[in-house]
Amino acid sequence: MGSNGRAMKKTSLVVMAAGLGSRFGGTKQLANIGPNGEAILDYTIRDAQAAGIEDIVLIVRTEIAAEIESHIKTLHGSEHNCTFVCQDDFGPQRKKPWGTTHAVLSARDAVDEDSSFLLVNADDYYGPASFELASSQLPLLHAGEGMLITFQLAKTLPQSGEVTRGVCNVRNSQLTQIVETTGIGFSSSGEIIASSTGQQFGKEVPVSLNLWGFHSSIMKPLEQQWEQFFSENASSDNSECLLPESIHNLMNAGDLIIKTFSSEEEWTGLTNPEDLEVVQSKIRNLRSQ
Repeated sequence: MGSNGRAMKKTSLVVMAAGLGSRFGGTKQLANIGPNGEAILDYTIRDAQAAGIEDIVLIVRTEIAAEIESHIKTLHGSEHNCTFVCQDDFGPQRKKPWGTTHAVLSARDAVDEDSSFLLVNADDYYGPASFELASSQLPLLHAGEGMLITFQLAKTLPQSGEVTRGVCNVRNSQLTQIVETTGIGFSSSGEIIASSTGQQFGKEVPVSLNLWGFHSSIMKPLEQQWEQFFSENASSDNSECLLPESIHNLMNAGDLIIKTFSSEEEWTGLTNPEDLEVVQSKIRNLRSQ
């Protein structure tokens, strides 16, 4: 119960773990990162639960559901508090998943009414402080409100090579736009430049790594976004209904406000097989501090 006698709004963590991992070449969601066989999503679950978010919803695919369920049981015990939802059970069938908006909707029945939930990628490492920050704000969300935990651009870049990042435009701690920017990396002189545009960025520019928080009422407008998308892309094999685009549409229509909060954590994540050793050593260093 809260101090005013009312029960605190229920919160949960929804993990998007249905991706094909085609560039990774295997079940990237379960890639061994930690000393006891932990994958990134195991740290995510532990950090969220340590921050007070008890209920976990894992969005998976039918073909990897048993493997992930077995892994969770091994790492977290049989009392793991995880619900498994198969994204491919929701809506029309095709090999490639229908995108992140569709993924969120597949978890609709696993999220309580008038509750709030965090939404994360399974293969991104966000760090304990990010979940502490998110957990403190999550119960305060009302219908028509969401939040995004942003990260400082320099803390999300590999030492070499280029990545795509969702660069955030923020005004008065509210998100106004996310610009997907390709080819971002460090130049030889240590500056951050997007080779695709030549644009230079400051080290603390906020970027999105898909650490969102929503009130459960977001499901209805997201369903409308999905239905609109599907009516235009029903026969496509690879087009995706992506959450940032759906969020933009809802913000532009005046139906959603996204508050932003900045995390100081260092990000790390898996895209390609050669990332594995770097991520292993980085997470072990971060966890031992």
